[in-house]
Amino acid sequence: MAAERLVVIGGDAAGMSAASQARRLKGPDALEIVAFERGHFTSYSACGIPYWVGGDVEARDDLIARTPEEHRERDIDLRMRTEVTELDVAGQRVKALDRESGETYWTGFDKLVIATGARPVRPALPGMDAAGVHGVQTLDDGQALLDSLDALRSEGPRRAVVVGAGYIGVEMAEAMLKRGFEVTVLNRGEQPMATLDADMGRLVHEAMDGLGITTVNGAAVTKILTGPDGRVTEVATDARTYPADVVVLGIGVEPETGLARDAGLPVGPHGGLLTDLAMRVVGHDNIWAGGDCVEVLDLVAGRTRHIALGTHANKHGQVIGSNIGGGYGTFPGVVGTAVSKVCDLEIARTGLREKDARAVGLRYVTATIESTGRAGYYPGAKPMTVKMIAELRTGRLLGVQIVGRDGAAKRVDVAAVALTAGMTVEQMTALDLGYAPPFSPVWDPVLVAARKTVAAVRGAGS
Repeated sequence: MAAERLVVIGGDAAGMSAASQARRLKGPDALEIVAFERGHFTSYSACGIPYWVGGDVEARDDLIARTPEEHRERDIDLRMRTEVTELDVAGQRVKALDRESGETYWTGFDKLVIATGARPVRPALPGMDAAGVHGVQTLDDGQALLDSLDALRSEGPRRAVVVGAGYIGVEMAEAMLKRGFEVTVLNRGEQPMATLDADMGRLVHEAMDGLGITTVNGAAVTKILTGPDGRVTEVATDARTYPADVVVLGIGVEPETGLARDAGLPVGPHGGLLTDLAMRVVGHDNIWAGGDCVEVLDLVAGRTRHIALGTHANKHGQVIGSNIGGGYGTFPGVVGTAVSKVCDLEIARTGLREKDARAVGLRYVTATIESTGRAGYYPGAKPMTVKMIAELRTGRLLGVQIVGRDGAAKRVDVAAVALTAGMTVEQMTALDLGYAPPFSPVWDPVLVAARKTVAAVRGAGS
């Protein structure tokens, strides 16, 4: 009996995790695996790119978990610099373009994994394709940015404009600052970090100002201006222009699902592919999808959303590979946990923001507290702000946001577990968390916030 053929589109986290897991469960005599990757690299940490650009990570290869050669040693036919340009669902085949030779050819499949990832949002504005304007989604993007920086003159002012103030934006602002650039962040929103409520975003803004990063809110970019050589010189908004030797786009990403859309596969309201709990594309028994190209269920809101994170992508790949290889796995959903930093300021969130709760019809109360990450008398104790959102009447935890220093961000994991378990804020006050003066006050900041939120729930009820 001939081996089944698994075709994987995309050679990063979800795609190669799926291929590797399927290979562990089925040998080459039972399952042939062909994977296509249009770039130069496989199985790398895109989340680490800002830290490589900023110099915290010394070498590009430090971000690579497994090379193409290592995948091939595991009997995976990995074809680099090869882009899938067409998907024939009915005919169970994909059309591929070898970017080096220009050759195109069709490859049939019995099972298919779509792991095409996400692409940086690049508004259709004049000058967006100019030299010196960079997105940072792939290792190729990161290398192109570094090459561009190396080409700049070393004398005189070096000015970087970052467009967008989400996770990518603030991380790239830090990277440019570390490389000695004068940094301006242009943000369309009310405050940086739109994944936080505006009152918490304001804390991020204040901290960025203190670091020497100029953040301009309510600044919508209208065009990129260039010099005679075609390279960026300024970034224009409705109000004024900002000089720039390099521009980094940190507006966010969107699912790379054009191939799937053209093939008639189902996509959700956020543009991502829709899958069942086994990560199988809805309505297609032999097609799976995972990573940044899919939508996932928000366990708190009860709706699908698009979240581009390597943690989810690797889990998706494990689930997909298990199911293809004859095992069993599911991905139940997420609570929306994310952490980031800008220099020594740590930023974390999980669950719903206030506007998210309103959007799904939930009534809620909030509480915000200020505490420290260690006992107040212990050397090095630094301030931390925690905001908690709970459902009116029931007290069910809905979301937590944390801004601070000295270990603030990872405290959000306690809230993520509580959200996943469906705990109330009153139940959270009894959690047996670790305590010693170097690590926490007697009442951990998350528990202090929970106690204050309990009081808000009771006050609203009365």
